[in-house]
Amino acid sequence: MVYPGAVHTRFEHSLGVMHVATKIFDNIVDQCREMLDSEYGYKEDGLNKVRTIIRLAALLHDVGHPPFSHAGESIMPYKDNGKLYKHEDYSSEIVKTVFKELIEDHKFNNNYGLKAEDVAAFIVKDYKVLKRYLFWTDIISGQVDADRIDYLLRDSYHIGVRYGVFDLDRLLKTIVLINTDDMPILSFKEGGLHVAESLILARYYMFTQVYFHHTRRAYDYHIKNAVKEILVRSGYKDGRMKRPDGKENIYDYLMWDDWKVGNLIKENADIYDCGAILNRDHYRCVYHTNEVPNISDLEKFHVICEKIRNEIDNGSVKFK
Repeated sequence: MVYPGAVHTRFEHSLGVMHVATKIFDNIVDQCREMLDSEYGYKEDGLNKVRTIIRLAALLHDVGHPPFSHAGESIMPYKDNGKLYKHEDYSSEIVKTVFKELIEDHKFNNNYGLKAEDVAAFIVKDYKVLKRYLFWTDIISGQVDADRIDYLLRDSYHIGVRYGVFDLDRLLKTIVLINTDDMPILSFKEGGLHVAESLILARYYMFTQVYFHHTRRAYDYHIKNAVKEILVRSGYKDGRMKRPDGKENIYDYLMWDDWKVGNLIKENADIYDCGAILNRDHYRCVYHTNEVPNISDLEKFHVICEKIRNEIDNGSVKFK
């Protein structure tokens, strides 16, 4: 709707994350092999096993995304503690159910004895399962991880902007493992500090200029409401997906992909938000705060919202 070149898929992204995660791991092993052996007992077989787990976790980390990615996360059900499930929870369960036999019975697994549970634990950072693998999870989900590295470069390339660009080769060559009082952590050589800083700035610019673009955010809102109404019409309680409990629920969840929802949006054009998407009649931005609002900005925002709400209630402003 906003960036027509952004037709790349999560499959491309997942391949990219696996590639970058492998590069990070190989560089760490190359530069920190002695420490990994003497302090943590990693021999060749142990390192190969971890490398395989990391590659699988990177490849499968996003298989649990709902239709239309993050815009669809509002349809997640609630946990017993009142918090919403996240796509990582579904990714983990999909790995443990759909991919269990593929992982555990595959010929590459003959020497390693990998369990699907090991791969799933990397995705949700299940500390009880991870144990000695704990510090490796930051390669996939950390402050400077393979996921972030790939989506910034991939999105900026396909969208056609230069905000998310940084020196990938330099970054990968300077990531190392260092000891702390608690456990080893991923860090950078001194020569890599500026490129690490450029990644953080690239992320900031991509969020402010691309991901938070007002029209793009408007369609997030329409998609969220459209999918929820479609789920209600399809018999899902409160317009939310089934919990990630058991194979039946997981396979039901996997049926709800972008193509199915896209067709249902067409079939349910009478729903206001479906019509808004189909006819490109999205909500417009009438006011926004500064990029980093202070207290007075937020107070002004609430005053304006209240004024608009009153005018809508009084009928002086027409609102669909």
